[in-house]
Amino acid sequence: MGIITQDMIKQFQSLLESTEESLKIKFENLHQGYPTEAVIRFLKARDGNVSKAYTMLIDCLNWRIENEIDKILSKPIIPAEFYRSVRDSQLIGMSGYTKDGRPVIAIGVGLSTYDKASIHYYVQSHIQINEYRDRVVLPSATIKFERPISTCVKVLDMTGLKLSHLNQIKLLTVISSIDDLNYPEKTDTYYIVNAPYVFSACWKVVKPLLQERTRKKVQVLSGCGKDDLLKIMDYESLPHFCRRQGSGSSRLNRTSTGDDCCFSFDHEFHQQLYNYINQQAAGIKPRAPIKQGSFHVGFPEPDQRDRKIAQTIKKEFHKIEEQNGFSDAQDDIKTNGDEHQKMETKA
Repeated sequence: MGIITQDMIKQFQSLLESTEESLKIKFENLHQGYPTEAVIRFLKARDGNVSKAYTMLIDCLNWRIENEIDKILSKPIIPAEFYRSVRDSQLIGMSGYTKDGRPVIAIGVGLSTYDKASIHYYVQSHIQINEYRDRVVLPSATIKFERPISTCVKVLDMTGLKLSHLNQIKLLTVISSIDDLNYPEKTDTYYIVNAPYVFSACWKVVKPLLQERTRKKVQVLSGCGKDDLLKIMDYESLPHFCRRQGSGSSRLNRTSTGDDCCFSFDHEFHQQLYNYINQQAAGIKPRAPIKQGSFHVGFPEPDQRDRKIAQTIKKEFHKIEEQNGFSDAQDDIKTNGDEHQKMETKA
């Protein structure tokens, strides 16, 4: 990807000036007071092609209108016990900030089961976290660190990744497509930790299929990644699964509770998020009883690249299963084993 120039930005802004008023209003909600930074993000996502970047933004704004995304933070997943089960099966949270102020988003890729609710609830939950990050967390970080902060870093824990995760490919592809198309360039770096054998094998095949700008963002760290991550964040901001040395350090975190586990419904981040959503819901007039039900969002069609990546992952997983006779139990044993020591430590 080339450098985004002032001329590209001006061309993009010129196109925006002729956009219909309803879309301009939606753009204001999207950029949260930083229109130029938003323009740059979409330009980066389309490698500096102004026309394609503008089309991407318009599609994003229409997606927000059609799916009422601006209202999603007033649509709680209820009751609280059900939301807790979503949190226990879709492991994501915020553990703190980097030294330069970017939020640290932790994701338990390997131990997420996505088996307690329909796909619509998981998509709703994911978008709500995205919107809360953009509307609340990032503006608060901007004030706290006294500089514009519009991106985050993500730490992906691969502990427990198994062949059975092929069942989740559809959901993960939907979530990935939503992020790629509607929240582009919101993540500076993806740190992969606790990578098992199956990830090591698949990464070698999938890596060449990724766009260059994506490949550059991915760093595969050794073990739990503690030493590398402490270079960019304080110990208090490390995700819980990075604070312990040794393999399988987060194996039991699916059922962990309390402040130590940033995936838990009891963690400060999720308590604040859930309370915020309920407060937004209570403020809607006329007030009506909140009924249980997912907030349906239209699923984007994955592009050819995403389809190829998903197919490649499936093929590679099956190849591993056929050639090595792996079962899920055997794959657990290989986690962070000899094969992991051979993998590259940085993308």
